[in-house]
Amino acid sequence: MKQMSLIEGMDPTVAGQPLASRMRPRDLSEFVGQEHLVGEGKLLRQMIERDQIPSMILWGPPGVGKTTLANVVANATKAEFVTYSAVTSGIKEIKEIMARAEQGRLLGIRTVLFVDEIHRFNKAQQDAFLPFVEQGSIILIGATTENPSFEVNSALLSRCKVFVLKGLTEENLVALLRHALDEDRGFGKLGVVCSDDMLRKIAIFANGDARNALGTLETAVANSTINQDGKPEITEDVLSQVVSRKALMYDKNGEEHYNIISALHKSMRNSDPDAAVYWLARMLEGGEDPLYIARRCVRFASEDVGLADPNALLLANAVWDSCHNLGIPECNVHLTQIVIYLSLAPKSNAMEETYNRAAADAQNMMAEPVPLQIRNAPTRLMKSLDYGKGYTYAHDTDEKIAQMSCLPESLQGRRYYTPTGLGREASMKARLQAVRDYREGKTDTPPFSSAAYQR
Repeated sequence: MKQMSLIEGMDPTVAGQPLASRMRPRDLSEFVGQEHLVGEGKLLRQMIERDQIPSMILWGPPGVGKTTLANVVANATKAEFVTYSAVTSGIKEIKEIMARAEQGRLLGIRTVLFVDEIHRFNKAQQDAFLPFVEQGSIILIGATTENPSFEVNSALLSRCKVFVLKGLTEENLVALLRHALDEDRGFGKLGVVCSDDMLRKIAIFANGDARNALGTLETAVANSTINQDGKPEITEDVLSQVVSRKALMYDKNGEEHYNIISALHKSMRNSDPDAAVYWLARMLEGGEDPLYIARRCVRFASEDVGLADPNALLLANAVWDSCHNLGIPECNVHLTQIVIYLSLAPKSNAMEETYNRAAADAQNMMAEPVPLQIRNAPTRLMKSLDYGKGYTYAHDTDEKIAQMSCLPESLQGRRYYTPTGLGREASMKARLQAVRDYREGKTDTPPFSSAAYQR
């Protein structure tokens, strides 16, 4: 089979375009996924159908339909639709677009401005939009893969409605791929043979990304074989050449995903760095998001190591930053470093147990009053009610510790934190015991003196 024979069988007007571009939905009836936003009766769908869209931020991972949704709006709205890239344009271009939009507003013409990757704009560039959004010169639609709470100016964000797009499900992607095989804009005229099982494997490999899925399908079709009926067919062998077999075996949203992250976590907990690195590699080679693994390591650093080695949390956060800044494959060594460090660190689950004990009391005793001595007393009335009476400022004491209790009366003597005595938590245990003994009058030795505990 020659690749040229496939191209010759296609419409010449679309043969040179990527499949993802050819299959871009033209209206909501062709849009796949995001049912929580554009399903029947949902808010965003009603806004689009009524052509009453507000300024908005579309936030979601790559390939889930942010730009596609903007194009659907472009086809549905009676306003002038302008597309703008945060990667290739600057403030000069913004001002030119804003000037045209303001002229249009005076003539009764609405302008919808779509800004892709709006998080790439700096503060000054984002500020340039603000007055025009406020006065209604433009309806802004921004698309971002980053959390808008951190990447979009608060003033601009407060004037936009945020819609969160989710990764497409396996069913969404299979339907999208089947549509691409059947539709004339895709490979409909070629009669490509591809089983649902092959489509499912492509969908798993794509991990919720429609663009990735369609690109993989396009490559598979280009390398397909001609079967006995004279039709191109995507076989297991063809697909294995297009994507990694290991990736096909790792379903990032299915049971195996949870099995392997559990294996990684339990290997680190059991101080087995060799097993931990193996499971790490299984996840990364299977296409797992490195930030997901980094987040689990940050959690592990407090849940399973805690104060036995406080540096574990610092290192885990540093690795998360490295994964965020570098991505795959560069950050694989950083993840290896933290996985080995956590595996060999002294273990303590005291942080989780401490919180769970306190949470149980908090849930069962929600109405316990704050002791008067530690209440704030900013007004004369509060002072007259004895708010703050008996409070001792710890820094004013030689020992830097006051004898007063800070727990509600009904919880006096309750103990939540029980150090394990492993690693650096051994010093925490000695320090805590010294504090408790001094507060309870069991010793006159100042709790933070060198005689009270060994650092």
